[in-house]
This record gives sequence, structure tokens and C-alpha cells, in this order.
Amino acid sequence: MTRGHTTIQRLASQSRPPRPICRTCLHQIRAASSAAASVETAPIEPSPTERAPPPLTASQSHSIIYKLKASVILSRPPLLTRDLTPFEKSYFLYQRRLNERLALPFTRYFYYQRGTPGDVEWKRKIKERKTPARDIGVYNAYGDEGWNDELLVGDRVSEPEEQVERLLRDAEVEVKERDVQGEGKVVKKEEVERPMPRITEADKAGDTKSLNRALQKTLYLVVRREKGQWGFPSAELAKQESLHTSAERIIVQTGGLNMNTWVVGNIPIGYQVYNYSQGIVNQEEGSVLRGEKIFFMKARILAGQANLKDNQFGLEDFQWLAKEEIQKAFHPRNWNAVKNILPER
Repeated sequence: MTRGHTTIQRLASQSRPPRPICRTCLHQIRAASSAAASVETAPIEPSPTERAPPPLTASQSHSIIYKLKASVILSRPPLLTRDLTPFEKSYFLYQRRLNERLALPFTRYFYYQRGTPGDVEWKRKIKERKTPARDIGVYNAYGDEGWNDELLVGDRVSEPEEQVERLLRDAEVEVKERDVQGEGKVVKKEEVERPMPRITEADKAGDTKSLNRALQKTLYLVVRREKGQWGFPSAELAKQESLHTSAERIIVQTGGLNMNTWVVGNIPIGYQVYNYSQGIVNQEEGSVLRGEKIFFMKARILAGQANLKDNQFGLEDFQWLAKEEIQKAFHPRNWNAVKNILPER
């Protein structure tokens, strides 16, 4: 007995005397009961994803297969910390200046004994500095301008380059020498060794083949194939070959033996499914090659440089590019497949 029949019996029993029911209400009750019964017995329409596929024709009876490939994302990690933001520069300068103000007055004799060379050198440098701090500006808390302790607009005191220059000037040592005639003394300062610049010659020249560029970012090895498209080194998996072993083989067959590399882990960090515009039919095996499934393996370069002279994939050129540069070089389809697995730093 369906739910509709049960509803009819219940309503009919309720309509018996002493509670009569009008003909219009009885007609509406019967219509609702028949609708409920039809809903109860009607078959459920399957969703589009659950519908059975259409029967295969003679041309569709082949098994669909994909070519399995491994692709290596070989990267050079950043060598320098990133540049500070304007807020970070202001914050760090504020902290250093606050520390100096809280340390006033500076107890010189606690650090240097009277009459020692260190005390003499301190007196000489304090005349030039006019403050114990070496890199955060001049301030005299006991003068008439003691109230003026604000950093003016356009002042470069908070810039790291300006602070390095002040530290270098402060580290220079005075050397006294006699002049050519041997009369009197000439005072000069012996310069100290300066740190290497953050912008290299390769950055200035735009040499994308050099690993000595973009030291604040991660660089990735990309290669250009015969068709002129840029991509990561990749190749088809050999039989009984793991992804890790395949990645090591691809690196050697692409860039030669003059690279010290390390393949990170045995599991890919991403994948891409590329479908051909038209499948390749193999009548003998009864299969259709539908496309390629590419698995991306992560690797690091520790030393050396790529050399495509003896590569086995017909590669024409290579570059070491940052993430934003890869976006401009890659096809949009390939870029969408890797953009979320490439860290900017």
C-alpha cells in the first residue's frame, strides 16, 4: 500500500459523521492524494553525472590511454634576504633610536679605562659622531635643540644603504704619514672592505642564463624546445622507472653532468593533464592515445651550471627565470598548471 492510499483512508475516516465534509474539500483532498501517489511511484531522474554513458560505437571501442611524463622543476633558492618595506625601515629605525635615548647618558668609563687607547679613540670618534649612535643620526639631548627629535621628510637615515655607509665611515682608521719632503704629518683614513652589492652585474646586464642574479628570489630552470615553446625539462617515463629516478635522469640528459643537484622526495608536487585535439588510434593494441599526464618533481641545484650541448631532447636554449618572468614566457595553459606550486621566494 502506497503513501497516497494511506492518506486517502485517513482522510475518509476523518470525513465520516458526525464531521461532514463538503464536496469541494473532498475533491481537493483526492487531488492531493493522487499527486502524492504519483510522486511516490515516479522513477527518480538521475543527475547528469550519474547517467550511463552512451553505448560505444565501433570507433569508440578502443581503450583510452595517456602518455606518462615526468617534469623537473629545478630551482635555485634565494641567496639574500628580501628588501625591507618602508614600514619595516621606519619601525627598525624607531626601535634603535628609542634604545639610544633610553641609554642616555653613555657611561664611557664603564667600557674604556681613562687614558687607554680605546678611550682616546672614543673621544676622537665622538667628536665626529656628536652622539654615541653611529648610524641613526645626530642627537644631543642636553642642547637647545633637545626637543627636536623627529625624522624629517626626505631624510635617508632609515635607508639601509645610508646606514651601511655611516658604519663604514665610522670604521675607518686614521693613519698618520710624513709628506714627501719629510716635513710635518699627513693624516689619511684607511678604508675598510665594503660588502658586496645586492644588485649584481648579471642583474644590470639582464643575463638570464646566470645564476648570479635576482639574489632575493627563487630562480627556475626553463628550456626551449624545437617548436619555440618554453617549459620545464620533461621526458616520458621509462618502463619500471619511478618518478624520482626519472627526474634524476632528465636533469643529466638535459643539463649535463656539470650540475650538483638534489631531487626532493619521491612524490610529485603537482600534475597536469594535457589532452590532444585528436586522439592517436593504435589499431594493433586497440587503444587511443588521448593525451599526456605530466607529474612535476621538485629539485634543487647546489652548484654548477646547465649545458645543453649534449642534451638528448633537442633543446635549443635555457634560462633561469623568476616566477613573474615564467608567467610571461610560458603558454597560459602551462602557466595555469604550475602557478600555484612555484614559490616567489
